[in-house]
Amino acid sequence: MSRKRFQRIVTIVSIVSLFGSTAYGAIGAINSAINQPKENATASLESQLQAQERGYKMVLQREPENQVALKGLVEARLQMKNAQGAIAPLEKLVKLNPSQQEYKMLLAQVKKQGGGDH
Repeated sequence: MSRKRFQRIVTIVSIVSLFGSTAYGAIGAINSAINQPKENATASLESQLQAQERGYKMVLQREPENQVALKGLVEARLQMKNAQGAIAPLEKLVKLNPSQQEYKMLLAQVKKQGGGDH
């Protein structure tokens, strides 16, 4: 075998090895990103919901009848599976909007779900 041919083969094998190891590393990184534990996503969502809840509570301290904040607080608490905590702002929404049947129905469902006679 000639020296030039030997060098070509070594070069080709080196290039293939380089691409193979790069691809292997990239595939590993992609797999770990895809297969991240769902707890991280759940924890992240939970922390986002807690931050939203704090924000709505701050607005309601300044403006106790702010309906956007009341609705947001109800939604955040329901997503956090805190039915009991959603009752008070829902009751306020019902009081502020007596003709809104959807608030009354949601309040009844939440009280039934949360087991509260608030």
